Amino acid sequence: MVRPLRLEFPGALYHVTCRGNRRDIIFRDRADRLAWLLEAERTCQRFHFVVHAFCQMTNHYHLLIETPEGNLGQGMRQLNSAYSQYYNRRHGLVGHVMQGRYKAILVQKEGYLRELVRYIVLNPVRAGIVGAPEDWEWSSYRCMLDREPAPSWLAVDWLLACFGADHVEARQAYRDFVLDGMAGESPLKKVCFQCILGDDAFIAQHRKVVEKVISDEIPREQRRAFAMSLDEYALKFSPREVAMAEAYQSTMFSMRQIAVYFGVSVKTVSRAVAAIEATRKADEQHNG
Repeated sequence: MVRPLRLEFPGALYHVTCRGNRRDIIFRDRADRLAWLLEAERTCQRFHFVVHAFCQMTNHYHLLIETPEGNLGQGMRQLNSAYSQYYNRRHGLVGHVMQGRYKAILVQKEGYLRELVRYIVLNPVRAGIVGAPEDWEWSSYRCMLDREPAPSWLAVDWLLACFGADHVEARQAYRDFVLDGMAGESPLKKVCFQCILGDDAFIAQHRKVVEKVISDEIPREQRRAFAMSLDEYALKFSPREVAMAEAYQSTMFSMRQIAVYFGVSVKTVSRAVAAIEATRKADEQHNG
């Protein structure tokens, strides 16, 4: 079973979603929603998470989380495990409450934090549950407007500072910004390779970080985010037979694609690959 790629490092920002198993309801009533908020508070305190926005729906939830210590996985396991235990105990159930692993998208803070804050609190409106974001009690929107007490783990002051120095004016600017996005397009449509939201430089930066940990456990579409281009293989490896073989070994390109790029036949690529593999086996036997 393939597992989503996790990019974890201090200061990373993520849009996290988690759904109920088989898309079942995970919040049946007010008590469930309050219990989840309590577990979120405990998790944030223990793992030092900073939350910029949240929204509880019916069968899933959204979080915009910053991790000063690069420990998203640990914290999310704690949150989902603790809430699942509570939910099963209260409702007399057994088995999984959440649908597999949570989904986390690494986000470029400078370019997309505000857009995702808006997207998250507008989810109940887009789903047709309410007509306006202030009508939904279970998101960070009303906390930002000071209409509800904000949880201690919600970074209200930091986010308001993005909209102005004066809190009153900043709240109005935040409200206007959110409402201006009601008919807008989801920023998640710009996600690359199912796991990164950012500009080209941001993607390239994090590709380099994880090149060494790419494995067959990671879905092919996500591995593609971190594979080198054929131009890069041609520049990095010499002679070209080595470049062709290395490109093929990455699993990102077919022999035909490589042959077209290098202007050779598929047989030439195949011979290059076979020669490199034979050399490596010989080296392994010699060193063994």
